[in-house]
Amino acid sequence: MKILKELYEDAKNIQKKDPAAKNIWYVILLYQGFHILIFYRFGHFLYKHKLFFLARLVSQIARFFTGIEIHPGAKIGKRLFIDHGMGIVIGETTTIGDDCTIYHGVTLGGTGKDKYKRHPDIGNNVMVGCGAKILGPIKIGDNVKIGANAVVTKHIEDNCTVVGIPRKGCKVIL
Repeated sequence: MKILKELYEDAKNIQKKDPAAKNIWYVILLYQGFHILIFYRFGHFLYKHKLFFLARLVSQIARFFTGIEIHPGAKIGKRLFIDHGMGIVIGETTTIGDDCTIYHGVTLGGTGKDKYKRHPDIGNNVMVGCGAKILGPIKIGDNVKIGANAVVTKHIEDNCTVVGIPRKGCKVIL
């Protein structure tokens, strides 16, 4: 029941944030950003219960149908809005807070240099623009906006907007 409540909350949030969503049934039936959350929440449940093969199978089937790859080990908060979604990759040790928005082509990935915690921690109310790459075990603060095609490899404090390659904006936290 908890998963169904979370999914309903996700669908209502998408409807609220996307002016093209005429009603909640549009979201439930037509939005790949919602469909991936159904697969992810089921796969994450399997992952938490150490059914790793089945969890990965679910995530790969989801990738086939949606074009979005979320590792079942990632931890995603409430009310994630994935807009358009195609080409999104979210790595195994990623955490995403509540009320975040992620656009198409985003990578929340590793650098290949780290062994255990390899992927970013994204705070609450973060917007990640299309094509952005957030790489490595870094922390992105609350209320951050990351511009389209930005490359972020260092911690970002709360309430910042960052853009560019390498990112420019608020002071970097070391």
